[in-house]
Amino acid sequence: MNLELENKVVLITGGSRGIGEGITRGFAAEGAIAVMLVRTLGSAVELVAELEGLGQRADYAQVELTDDAGIQTAVAEVLAKYGRIDVVVNNAGVNDAVGLRSTPEEFTASLQKNLVHYFSLVHYSLDALIASKGTIVNIGSKIADTGQGGTSGYAASNGGINALTREWAVDLMKFGIRVNCVSPAEVITPLYEKWLANTPDPQGALQQLNQTVPFGNRTTTVEEVANTVLFAASSRSSHTTGQIMYPDGGYVHLDRACTVDTSHLQTTH
Repeated sequence: MNLELENKVVLITGGSRGIGEGITRGFAAEGAIAVMLVRTLGSAVELVAELEGLGQRADYAQVELTDDAGIQTAVAEVLAKYGRIDVVVNNAGVNDAVGLRSTPEEFTASLQKNLVHYFSLVHYSLDALIASKGTIVNIGSKIADTGQGGTSGYAASNGGINALTREWAVDLMKFGIRVNCVSPAEVITPLYEKWLANTPDPQGALQQLNQTVPFGNRTTTVEEVANTVLFAASSRSSHTTGQIMYPDGGYVHLDRACTVDTSHLQTTH
């Protein structure tokens, strides 16, 4: 299926690692110009070189996303270079374990790291998105729906991401701009791999994690999340807006009973 993303200029925050890297690779493979907004350049430079070697296009701009002026400058640089912005993918964030024992200042900083820059990037990109009748895809988290414990800042941020998705969908429909959110659950990223490696039994921890996912008893792949983002950004989802999409193997919405092994309750006759 042709997603009609050729030559689209796509901004992707945190686009060089983890889920963001998968999103960058997906857009580049579809012929878009994937522009990563990143804090450090190493992995972004390597990814651009790799994709260019495949005949694909990608770029990067260095920005600290908690720096509002830096976001404004990065957007201006992209517009000066490419003349347009067609898609904004708000992806960057971190589960920073800012819980109820953290200070109010730490909670505010967590919102800054995980939510405020979503608003800032869309704010500074808005005129360009209106001109292109572009699309916005926010990356959220199952934590907004399920809670997790010990991470008030990240949970509140992701609840805000869901709310902004629907608020912006209402605000921007008059301009022909669609806004959706992709909300994964358990995805093995480099950060997740690091966490697993620090557990007493990494393989056992992964097996236990897999068991929590109803469909296939496995974590969602980065590519599966990226494919959902590509569809949401493409003209193939032309009448879809204000939606929270869950590429999560049924983690959020299916009954917990389907993750329980009941084989020991079966009898033979």
